[in-house]
Amino acid sequence: MNTSSRHPTSPHLQIYRLPLTALLSITHRTTGVFLVIGAVLLVAVLAALAGGTDSYTPFQAFLQSWFGQLILFAITFSLYFHFCNGIRHLFWDVGMGFELETTDKTAKLAIVISIVLTVATWFVAAGVE
Repeated sequence: MNTSSRHPTSPHLQIYRLPLTALLSITHRTTGVFLVIGAVLLVAVLAALAGGTDSYTPFQAFLQSWFGQLILFAITFSLYFHFCNGIRHLFWDVGMGFELETTDKTAKLAIVISIVLTVATWFVAAGVE
C-alpha cells in the first residue's frame, strides 16, 4: 500500500452518513424481502386452513403470539413502505422529482405515510376483534 500518496482517503462508514435517499433505497430492498416472507407465510396459512382445524390451530396460536404479531406488523409496514416508495420511483421513471429538496421531502413523506397507514391498519384491525 502506498502511504506516501497525497490523495485523500474515503471516509470510514462510521464517519460518513448515508443520504436519506440511500437509506430508503436499502430499506426498499429490505421491505421487498419481508414481503416475500409474508407471501410464503400467507401460503402456509392458507395451506393450513385447507388442512382443517387441527393444522390451522398452531398457525393461529403463533400469529397471535407477540412474535407473530411483530412479524405481521413488520409485514404490514413493509407493504405500505414498499408501495409508497415505489410511487416515488414511478415519478422518477418519468423524470420527475430529482431535485435534492424534492427527493428529501418525498422520502420523508413516504416514511410518514407508511407509518400512518400501518398504525391505522392495526388500529382498525384491533377494533374489529
